Amino acid sequence: MKADAATDIERIRWASRKLVRELGFMEQTLAGTNLSPSAVHALIEMAEGRATTARDLSDLLHLEKSSVSRLLKKLIDTGDIVETQDEDDFRVKRLTLTTKGRDLFAAIAKSAQTRVGQAIAPLAEDTVRTLIAGLEGYAEALAHSRSDDTAPDEPEIAEGYRPTLLARVVEMHAHYYSGLVGFGLPFETKVASELAEFMTRLDAPKNGIWHVASGGRISASIAIDGQDLEGDIAHLRWFIVDDTLRGTGIGKRLLDAAIAFCDAQGFSETHLWTFLGLDTARALYERVGFQLAKEKAGRQWGADVIEQRFARIGQLD
Repeated sequence: MKADAATDIERIRWASRKLVRELGFMEQTLAGTNLSPSAVHALIEMAEGRATTARDLSDLLHLEKSSVSRLLKKLIDTGDIVETQDEDDFRVKRLTLTTKGRDLFAAIAKSAQTRVGQAIAPLAEDTVRTLIAGLEGYAEALAHSRSDDTAPDEPEIAEGYRPTLLARVVEMHAHYYSGLVGFGLPFETKVASELAEFMTRLDAPKNGIWHVASGGRISASIAIDGQDLEGDIAHLRWFIVDDTLRGTGIGKRLLDAAIAFCDAQGFSETHLWTFLGLDTARALYERVGFQLAKEKAGRQWGADVIEQRFARIGQLD
């Protein structure tokens, strides 16, 4: 690194630290409120329409989901925001500012406008334009370097058993579906017992299981059971993606791997069982040729749902 470049970096670092301090981000509260800096930023992003879900805030603020959850709970408890269920996907909760929250945002905006206005008032117009261009360019450069440095490698799909696979698949199912529709012990024991039995047959050529590990922890799975249905019909089972990988496209890749296996094995059909309301998963199934074959009310998973069977005709070479 050249000496001039090193000097530039140190000057930018010093200016960045000073900027953070002068804007009040080292204080316990921000912008004349009793809120933390992250809560103020969350309100701004929601008020200006860039964030309508917890996931949006996690991405925009670069915060862990647990931190966002705690932050949102406080804002809900203080009456600044409300959560409502999305009309198209009942797994998603939309965030909206209340009247109290909008008034708070207006106060935050006014405080920030006053602070910045006072700072730039003595500056010439050309200097202000240069300042804006520099700040915008610096912010974009930081964002670009973050995405380059922290973008995770595309998760790899692995086939077959590995330690903790059975336990993690059961855990992911129990965690997700208990929160989604209230499935409890009957569902968890059903998943555990049937998956354990399937794993004893994994060496059969028409059975297969695929998984993805993220950070050394299994975070997604799918299986094809070629033995438990009558005739030459495959059963697609235990398709689950952990919250940490939702939206990454890994579900589509897993499903493609399982369907490619079914076609290579020459199954005449592939069936799967699910229930009404899982619209995102249904879109994935229909993309690869599954069609709804039957639905009925039932509670085999421990709660009242509309059970659905989807079928896909095998593809011949």
